[in-house]
Amino acid sequence: MLAVSAALFMPNDFLRAADHLDPPTRTDAAFDTTPDKPADIADVYAWHTATSLIIAMTFAGPQAKTAPATYDRDVLYTINISNASPRTTPTFPITVRFGADPSAPNQFGVQFTGLPGVTGTITGPVETTLVKDGVTVRAGLFDDPFFFDLQGFRTTSSTGTFAFDKNRDFFAGQNDTAIVIEIPRSRIENGTNRIGIWGTTARFGGQL
Repeated sequence: MLAVSAALFMPNDFLRAADHLDPPTRTDAAFDTTPDKPADIADVYAWHTATSLIIAMTFAGPQAKTAPATYDRDVLYTINISNASPRTTPTFPITVRFGADPSAPNQFGVQFTGLPGVTGTITGPVETTLVKDGVTVRAGLFDDPFFFDLQGFRTTSSTGTFAFDKNRDFFAGQNDTAIVIEIPRSRIENGTNRIGIWGTTARFGGQL
């Protein structure tokens, strides 16, 4: 699956986010019948501070607050960063996989590979903030950041009368599983070139 990209660090740029339930097999379907839920990207968000680039990729949601996070060792998550032409070719493909936590075999762990300026990988338990060589990562459950009035959308679509309510959020009280990365901007920027960011998933049989 592919989530849309974001362009950063340029005046008048904008950030785009994919809606949930976009694929035809997901539209109007119950969440628990989602095909290949672990590989389904919800959104890719990216923003920056004066010194850092922060990227968050959500997937396997929305789901109830009481539902567990979704981890699948056979899904490869990739956060792609491009800082040169063609912007469809990643300069930094950062891959993420889940598997058994080496320090606690009955618990899930996560491994990040390809992080700019990081020697080797960052590996550790989920639901834990991990730091190495100036890069911070975390994977686990997060409150769904997407705000949308689904009822208003459906009413507007079926009647042709605008029916959105800014106080009605279908995703309130829902969770996503997410991967979050914070990287120094100096490792990403390339002069005045725009930064392109997008996410992909792939399924394969393998070992972490």
